[in-house]
Amino acid sequence: MTEIANAVVVRARRLVKTYQMGEVAVQALRGVDFDLRRGELVVLLGPSGSGKSTLLNILGGLDAPTSGELAYAGTDLSHPSEERLTSFRREHIGFVFQFYNLIPGLTALENVALVAEIATKPMSPDEALVRVGLTERRDHFPSQMSGGEQQRVAIARAIVKRPEILLCDEPTGALDAATGRLVLEVLDRVNRQLGTSVAVVTHNAPIAQMADRVVTLADGRIASDTPNPHRKPPSEVSW
Repeated sequence: MTEIANAVVVRARRLVKTYQMGEVAVQALRGVDFDLRRGELVVLLGPSGSGKSTLLNILGGLDAPTSGELAYAGTDLSHPSEERLTSFRREHIGFVFQFYNLIPGLTALENVALVAEIATKPMSPDEALVRVGLTERRDHFPSQMSGGEQQRVAIARAIVKRPEILLCDEPTGALDAATGRLVLEVLDRVNRQLGTSVAVVTHNAPIAQMADRVVTLADGRIASDTPNPHRKPPSEVSW
């Protein structure tokens, strides 16, 4: 991680998120403080129900906190309008999920180009596919690609708009270990080569070895927030 990573890109303070399930109030987050710094790769660990995905969704503007403060680059996002949230997501955030959500009737290149068309400062769709190692698959449809290839197309689609932040929710959850490693190598390159701040939610503890910082959640709270002084490339991660 470079020196510029000291700058905080997204800052969350005292985040609370409560869901109403019938007559029962379920607290997904219970006063979470979290910073994502420029250029770092953070892994968020924790069991199901610990609040990892809820935190990621709030950081990316897909969900709003019940209470607490959220700011991007010093701009308050605690209680934004839907229009402001949409602009925030479109201009600054890339998302990668466990399931690829590609449009079946479009080729890899067309799936990526769809996002490039609405971005303000996109790279070319072909460049995005080069960065994920899929040039030779540019004209293939999702049904003609493996799960790992589809996930790499999803990453290309996320980075084509040059987001400052890439948020990944279980990006290897539907993949076998070997294919998952290829996807992690792409995320590692995006972080190192483009300087994109990357946050990866996972239940797979070994992935933490590739992080600059490891944050563990439990019962809606931050249980630990630990720098990793010996960040490894995915190829050297012990599974």
